[in-house]
Amino acid sequence: MYKLELIHDKNCQRLEVGFLEGVTATNEELVKYVGERLPRLIEDESMAGRLLKINGSQSLPIAYHIAHKVAHLYGAIAVFDPKLSGYVVSISHDPGYKLGLVLSDEPIII
Repeated sequence: MYKLELIHDKNCQRLEVGFLEGVTATNEELVKYVGERLPRLIEDESMAGRLLKINGSQSLPIAYHIAHKVAHLYGAIAVFDPKLSGYVVSISHDPGYKLGLVLSDEPIII
């Protein structure tokens, strides 16, 4: 119904998200779906670390839900902005990742 795939890059993780082609669903249905799948992904894929990059299309309700669930599992969360061709740090508990910092699309090596 909705894409949620965790990719393990060099020293960070990337969450690929997005609406599946040909699938019609409301935000009510999509948020429930993500709410059921994300906890399993967090546990099965050991989601945690210094940095999570999020890339792909998401509605505001989905984005809020994902942020709520992963914000304290990582030192920083950065979301891809195609206009900047990079990831913008939008949540940070790590002094090495300042809010608004734009990270390249390349895997981070720390």
